[in-house]
Amino acid sequence: MTNSKDILQHNLDYTFFSWSKQGGLNPINVASAEGVYLYDTDGKRYIDFSSQLMNVNIGHGRPEVAHAVAQQMTKLNFVAPSMATEPRGLLGKKLAEVSPGDLTKTFFTLGGAEAIENAIKIARVYTGKHKIISQYRSYHGATYGAITAGGDPRRHPVDTQQAPNIVHVDNPYSYRCPWYSSSPEECGERAIKNLEQVILYESPDTIAAILMEGESGSSGCIKYPPFYLKKVRALCDKYNILMIDDEVMSGFGRTGKYFAIEHHDVTPDIMCMAKGLTAGYLPLGAMIVRPDIAAAFETQKLPLGLTYSAHAVSCAAALAVLDIYEQDNLVERAAEMGQYLDAQVELMKAKHPSIGDWRNTGLLGCFELVKNRTTKEPMCPWNGSSEVMNNVAAKIRALGMFTFVKWNFIFVAPPLSITKEQIDEGLAIISQAIAIADEQVV
Repeated sequence: MTNSKDILQHNLDYTFFSWSKQGGLNPINVASAEGVYLYDTDGKRYIDFSSQLMNVNIGHGRPEVAHAVAQQMTKLNFVAPSMATEPRGLLGKKLAEVSPGDLTKTFFTLGGAEAIENAIKIARVYTGKHKIISQYRSYHGATYGAITAGGDPRRHPVDTQQAPNIVHVDNPYSYRCPWYSSSPEECGERAIKNLEQVILYESPDTIAAILMEGESGSSGCIKYPPFYLKKVRALCDKYNILMIDDEVMSGFGRTGKYFAIEHHDVTPDIMCMAKGLTAGYLPLGAMIVRPDIAAAFETQKLPLGLTYSAHAVSCAAALAVLDIYEQDNLVERAAEMGQYLDAQVELMKAKHPSIGDWRNTGLLGCFELVKNRTTKEPMCPWNGSSEVMNNVAAKIRALGMFTFVKWNFIFVAPPLSITKEQIDEGLAIISQAIAIADEQVV
């Protein structure tokens, strides 16, 4: 067996790590994982407080998924996506049952970015129009079309080769409202007016779709005002524009509903998903559309194709994961644990003056740390770094937690199976780390 030092060195010498300078890295050398915990090769335990990349919704190490994958592998591992298989058909049927409204027909991909790419393609072909409107504070994946559609600054190094015909608008980010509003509702109303003005500037006859996340994720869990997505839907209907809902991060119970858009009582025309679809156990993504869009390709060739589309083993994994959501009532559990999490964070806010804002829906939450609650000066600038936030992140790791720390944000998105005691354990670690930021408050 390879020793832990060699395992780490092989990773560093022969593989690239995402979104990082490759020199000086010190990744957690993971040996195993179970439930909400990871274990490194030295036996140190880490509580997984962001479900890795907000995708391991059922927790680590569920034997039911391993069994389903092994069974499928013994019967059929791969066939061309032009062929029909039992798990493909069953999964498509299941997604039609759990998806909002009349979304019924699915194209399978290998991840979220591919789902977004294909949603953009099908929207353009179906409408005969070409522009896509999306938000600046959003993330939709790292392939060229998806990274351009998102507003995350990680796109900047490749902006010279960005995909064409993407138009960005501001979010209704009420904590830092671009229109200097006095309430979330006012910010939302002004955001809708701005969106409609952009539609008119760009010409509705050129806009294929508006693409938005069902619930904001890695851009800072920016909460939509309650009416916002309904009014986006109304603008889409008014100007004959499709609505694409990105549920890659927010889907499959993460927000306390099966899909985040259900909080807003809205049905999109196209919905993208991945991450929680298999809870990360195997790669799989999907794009599901309404019947009128599907019907258009009964006589017109569908211009989408991937070698590994509807991979039988990945579909089998997804079916096992969806069973776990239902058997363990994980969607309802996410809502319940989210309420408990919110209550505990309220206590933390009284203790830590650097907590400027806490935004959360179910178990998709984010602390925003500031130097001053009145001025809202961020502990770290947007798309920047700071020694204090580096120290906060280092403290979190040292105390035995893995979670997503970005700019002045600390994300909280644990597996939906988490208990109250484990939430307390995780928040105690974050509290110790935030104490470092408290020292910078003025």
